Amino acid sequence: MRIRSKNFLVVATMATLYTLPIHADEGMWMLTDMKKQNEVAMQELGLQIPVEQIYSPDGISLKDAVVHFGRGCTGEVISREGLVLTNHHCGYGSIQQLSSVEHDYLTHGFWAMSRGEELPVEGLTITFIDQILDVTEFVQARLKEDADPQGTNYLSPKYLETVAQRFAQSEGIAPAEGRSLELKAFYGGNRYYLFIKNTYSDIRLVGAPPSSIGKFGADTDNWMWTRHTGDFSLFRIYASPEGKPAKYSADNRPLQVKKHLKISLDGYREGDFAFVMGFPGRNWRYMISDEVEERMQTTNFMRHHVRDARQKVLMEEMLKDDAVRIHYASKYASSANYWKNAIGMNEGLIRLKVLDTKRAQQEALLKRGEELGTKEYREAFDKIREIVADRRPAMYHQQAIQEALVTALDFMKIPNTTALATALKEKDKSKIAEESAKLQEAAEKYFASVPYPEVERKVGKAMLKIYADYIPEEECIAIFQVINGKRFKGDTDAFIDACFEHSIFGKKENFEKFIRKPSLHKLSADWMVLLKHSITDGLLKSTLTMMDGITSYNAAHKVWVKGMMDMRQANGQAIYPDANSTLRLTYGTVRPYSPADGVVYDYYTTLKGVMEKEDPDNYEFVVPEKLKHLYQNKEFGRYALPSGEMPVCFIIDTDNTGGNSGSPVFNAKGELIGTGFDRNYEGLTGDIAFRPSSQRAICVDIRYTLFIIEKYAGAKHIIDELSIE
Repeated sequence: MRIRSKNFLVVATMATLYTLPIHADEGMWMLTDMKKQNEVAMQELGLQIPVEQIYSPDGISLKDAVVHFGRGCTGEVISREGLVLTNHHCGYGSIQQLSSVEHDYLTHGFWAMSRGEELPVEGLTITFIDQILDVTEFVQARLKEDADPQGTNYLSPKYLETVAQRFAQSEGIAPAEGRSLELKAFYGGNRYYLFIKNTYSDIRLVGAPPSSIGKFGADTDNWMWTRHTGDFSLFRIYASPEGKPAKYSADNRPLQVKKHLKISLDGYREGDFAFVMGFPGRNWRYMISDEVEERMQTTNFMRHHVRDARQKVLMEEMLKDDAVRIHYASKYASSANYWKNAIGMNEGLIRLKVLDTKRAQQEALLKRGEELGTKEYREAFDKIREIVADRRPAMYHQQAIQEALVTALDFMKIPNTTALATALKEKDKSKIAEESAKLQEAAEKYFASVPYPEVERKVGKAMLKIYADYIPEEECIAIFQVINGKRFKGDTDAFIDACFEHSIFGKKENFEKFIRKPSLHKLSADWMVLLKHSITDGLLKSTLTMMDGITSYNAAHKVWVKGMMDMRQANGQAIYPDANSTLRLTYGTVRPYSPADGVVYDYYTTLKGVMEKEDPDNYEFVVPEKLKHLYQNKEFGRYALPSGEMPVCFIIDTDNTGGNSGSPVFNAKGELIGTGFDRNYEGLTGDIAFRPSSQRAICVDIRYTLFIIEKYAGAKHIIDELSIE
């Protein structure tokens, strides 16, 4: 039985209590540990190539074709000339950045029919991992030698950066254009790895399907199976004529890469082995139950309710005006993504009784500590519980500020006025002139970045209102003393109106009038400036409230994680660290799943499902006419299944999380068969607790990607530069 994903929420809940042993298909595995920990298990599941072809510390391997795309996604190199495949939603911000009402690439897609038509994307980077080095012994030796009065060096990014430089000097690792070193702590500071990276900044858009393909199903289908989304886009890396990282130049050339992926058209069958490499962002498998409850009641709660209110305002405005839609498209998509994630995660944590599972894990480690005659696990556990209880109110308030007043309010990106205020206070004429010029330049950029003040005004009203609904009046940030005072009498709408009518950043003409004759009094009484200062002060106060517990928490967490590691290894289980945006490998099989009694989801979808979901009156489910023509005439070429159907998406039971978007999906021979882009709704608890029977990674079938490029876009020249088996 196959069920449309938009109807899934009515499926009966499950109440199966489960445990979390380490399975062959669970884990964000370090490539450096793969030979020792995972090779046998992977081969037993079906891997047909030596692991050295996947990762080789001394030679070229598949790892060298997997890249960090932008700041939060994964991509894969699929041609000798630096062509990179990633998700449509990963490239969405870049596509939006290049779009306008006249050239609406979000709606209509974009295809460069020659190298000269490829569009540079300002600010986009692509990063290769050159080397991964286990430097635990080196770091631990430095930790013993260096002064550390606060006891925080072992997790301090600033300290670890200096250690990385010292290691590079000791090993003769020379600096170079585009090269950087990243030293990170793993397992709560029990191990350390150094990543030597090469970053390219001349990146150009090559191709993207229209949103009716690349975002088909939009918010309704997001985090759901079944899916019918062609979630892919194409970019190219450019380098200097010498092949080095370089800023954009017309003289730059496509990068001649040392490794690109081979593509398989053979597809997959149920039970086939598959593996994924990518840059998973964050997960929290070592949380205790108290921390899970905290996550549910603070971060997830605020993401759910605050983003819901903002998105309703934005969507209403986006549907009225194409220019507004294009401007806010990426912001809306980013917000909606983890809005739905928060909802699904909380539902799943309750439905799957994850708190009970965590409590069982805790008791197992505490019992082990008693058997070993050590109190360190009990002491660490009690300390974590104490800190979590103490910080809960501050965490709740901080998340309210972050979601409602920082993330949601673009108009709070107003320039910093402190330097000008200081100059005005000191009555230093030359300094006033200098700072006024700087502020004018910053203000021009600000007004260009917020071209729709009336939309911002509506969002601001909704956000201040919802913030005040969730935070008691006596605990609200300081600006509410003004809002609740005589002038505004608690009317948040009137306050926001005053900001946009009278603030120097409310209108361009207001700023131009102010900058001609800057006034300290005007700055000191400006509503927008005061609001921004109040938000910053509120964040600082909540952070300081939690600051005292951070050092103690980190120390206790390190002990707790070490205990979990030791317990698992004593039971013959492999270990892996929490995800932290570093290169990892996951593996498993292609297989269906059953979310509830009597319901079975198949492991792949076809173009037939796109046609079944079509709704011309709903922007989420519009089907392009050309795609319908190709379907009706079965013009699938060599990309069709033996049955004659056109495959679209498939699922695998590998571990995954945010950041895995765009990750290459390999078959047993190390050939590319798809691109990961999502998880299923039932698997959203996986960031905290993995459940192999129901967690699935959702992937675009590479055959659908190639079909869209060749048959829909007519970009056969792109197909011709690929290595297709």
